[in-house]
Amino acid sequence: MHKIKNTIAENFGGAASELGSRQFKLDDCPDLSGKVAVVTGGSEGIGFAVAYTLLKHNLSKLYIISVSRDVANGAKGVLVKELGQSAADRTIWMECDLADWFRVKDVAEAIKRVNERLDILVNNAGRGIMTAELTPLGVDRHMAVNHIGHVVLTSHLLPLLRRTAEQGSIVRISNQASNLHNKAPSNTKFASLDEINTDVGSNGQYARSKLAVLLYARYFARKVTKNGYPNVLMNATHPGFVSSKQSRKDIFEPFPAGGYAMSHGIEPFKKDQFEGSVPTVYAATVTNDSGQYICPPAIPEEGSAQSQSEELAERLMELTRNIVREKTRSESVEKGCPFDDLVLH
Repeated sequence: MHKIKNTIAENFGGAASELGSRQFKLDDCPDLSGKVAVVTGGSEGIGFAVAYTLLKHNLSKLYIISVSRDVANGAKGVLVKELGQSAADRTIWMECDLADWFRVKDVAEAIKRVNERLDILVNNAGRGIMTAELTPLGVDRHMAVNHIGHVVLTSHLLPLLRRTAEQGSIVRISNQASNLHNKAPSNTKFASLDEINTDVGSNGQYARSKLAVLLYARYFARKVTKNGYPNVLMNATHPGFVSSKQSRKDIFEPFPAGGYAMSHGIEPFKKDQFEGSVPTVYAATVTNDSGQYICPPAIPEEGSAQSQSEELAERLMELTRNIVREKTRSESVEKGCPFDDLVLH
C-alpha cells in the first residue's frame, strides 16, 4: 500500500500528491537572496515554473537558456505581470540549442566571464517522445540534447560551481530524468555511437536518453561530490505526468492517431507545470544529498536496475567523452580546449 500511494503521488496531480511519504511544496523553497542560477528550457513548461519559483523566492540573477526568443519574451511578460518588473529584470535570456555543443560552450563561457558565483544549475531542457533524428553533428537528437548537451554545459560551468562551493555554499545541480528510463532497451550498453544512433522507436529513444540523464547524476556524485567536492551536488528528478507542449502537441509527431490518449485521454489527471516542477525545485534548493533519483513530491527512488549500474555509467561517460571529442575536435581539442578533463570532471 505504501508503494502504491507513492506511485500515485509521484505521477498524478491535485490531491494525489498528498499521498506521498515525503512532502515538499513550492512555498517551502528557501530564500535565495544573493544566489545565481541557470535553467535550461526555462521559458516554458516545467522549466518556466522552476524559473518563476526561484525568482519568487528572491533569486538575485537567473540565466534562462532556450531556443526561442518569442517564447522567452512571452515568459518575461508573465513574470512582469505576476512577479513585477524587478523580478523580470533579474533574468537574462541566452539563445542556445543544446544539440549545438559549440554554442553550449560559448554560452557557458560567457556566464563564467561575468559571474563570481553559480549556486544552482537546472538541466531541464529536453526532446520528448518523438521520432529518431540525427543532429548536424551526426548524433541522435534525444541523446545530444537530453544528455550530452547538458554534460557539456555542466562541464564548462563546473569550475565556477566548484569555486562557489569553496566559498562555503552548497551548490545544487538538478537533471530532468523520467520514470520512463525503465523502458530503455534491455540491451543498452552505451558501447558506440552506432548504438545510440540506432532507431529503437520513439519511446525507446526517449527512455534511453533519460536513463543516461540518471546515470550521469550518479556518476557525478561518485566522481565529484564524493571525490573532493562534498558541497557540489547533482541529482536527477522525475516530474510525473505533466500537461506540457510535449504531452499535448509533440506527441502527435510520432503518433498521429495514438497520441490522442496522451494529449486528451489522461489530461484531467495530469499535473500542471508548477506541480511538475516540485521535485526539481526541491533538488535545486533544499536537498543535501547527491546522486539520488527524486520523484514527486520529494521521494528518493532506486530507479531501474540499469540506472544503478556503475559499469553502465562508466561506459556511458566514456562514450560521451569520445563523441564530444570527435565531433568538436576542430573547434575544441585542436584549439586547446581540454574536453577530456571537462567531461570526466
